[in-house]
Amino acid sequence: MVKGEGVRRTRSGAVTSATPDGAATDLLTLDELTQRVGMSVRTIRFYTTRGLVPPPIRRGRSGYYTPDHVARLGLVQELQSHGFTLAAIEKYVAGIPAEASPEDIALARTMLAPWQSDLPVEMAHSELETKAGRPLSPEDVATLQALGVLRLRRDRYLVASNQLAIGIRLLELGFPREVAVAAAKVYQEHGEQMAKELYDVIHERLAPLYDGARSEHFREVLERLKPLSVGGLVTAYEAAVARVARNPRNRP
Repeated sequence: MVKGEGVRRTRSGAVTSATPDGAATDLLTLDELTQRVGMSVRTIRFYTTRGLVPPPIRRGRSGYYTPDHVARLGLVQELQSHGFTLAAIEKYVAGIPAEASPEDIALARTMLAPWQSDLPVEMAHSELETKAGRPLSPEDVATLQALGVLRLRRDRYLVASNQLAIGIRLLELGFPREVAVAAAKVYQEHGEQMAKELYDVIHERLAPLYDGARSEHFREVLERLKPLSVGGLVTAYEAAVARVARNPRNRP
């Protein structure tokens, strides 16, 4: 939140915040914020106490909210839609700098949107077993989770239904969980580096061409780019595997 802000009301009744550089930012009351983001007063206050959004700007007994609050609440909603637990959301949000602009947060939110064509399906454990066609022990579920086939969401699962049959067949073949965990670690480490580099490219070179990350035009461009990016990643991976196979490491 920018220090040194002043609040004033225009002739039309809108409340604005004057920043130190003289720019004016429209502010929202709590009621206006609930309408903008589609959350209840209770939910917004809860997220504020958990540090997911900063406190409102206080002027006397009134509190006002900025585009930063709107962007951060939208990010929380996006994370929830991807099955993030509250603890995971808190960890994710804690990594966002306090000085991040609404545009920066909007870009992070846009890049979170699913890159796969099929969205995960929410299931209870009984539904998951029915879909799998067999009982699933806690070890089975943990292996499927390590494989990326499902994610936990409270007492339910978010399941990549188009990958479930593959995961179940791997269980039948005795695929060990420790191998899935080790592979997941590789994906995470390299995925984080790739995400950072891709974020920088999109933020610095793509978003400015489409009036910033909050524009609908930009969001559509990125959505249409995603399947091509996934295809390019798979092609690059396959080529790299072929090179490694031709030149295996020297083993003791």
